[in-house]
Amino acid sequence: MARALKINHVTLIVDNLEKAGAFYAEELGLEVLPAFHFDYPVMFFKFNEEQQLHLSEWKDTPSFRGHICVQIDDFNAVFHRMKELGAIDISPWGKVRQLPDGAMQMFVRDPAGNLVEISSRPGSAVDPAIFEDDLYEAGLYVSGRNDFRGERSDNATLYHERS
Repeated sequence: MARALKINHVTLIVDNLEKAGAFYAEELGLEVLPAFHFDYPVMFFKFNEEQQLHLSEWKDTPSFRGHICVQIDDFNAVFHRMKELGAIDISPWGKVRQLPDGAMQMFVRDPAGNLVEISSRPGSAVDPAIFEDDLYEAGLYVSGRNDFRGERSDNATLYHERS
């Protein structure tokens, strides 16, 4: 059986390519890459040497909970900037949190309404003011559904170390 190896790219649907493109380039520091000659508006961005983000302009409605997760190098700066922009969205997955592995997590909306999870690596320095902010809540998100299907572990993490 064939096995998926990695995520090559994620495509987000946006309603204004220029506005969304500026968000990913200017606020999250992604490098713009050349895209194919599609007959619709599109932008490609470089995450690293193996992964890309693609934005395509369509008039579709974005998902409420579906999201991509972006690891950033300075959670403190991005938290304060996203708060200033009013981009933090606590409705689908709750407030800004520190996960059990130590990684910080928050959810923001891009200009097209796509949900983007922003996370730091476990052990990254956290501005103590974030823990005092009204947008922060300790502990994991609780949905109230009490449906515990799936695999769980006390040492779960968003990060996989290369062996």
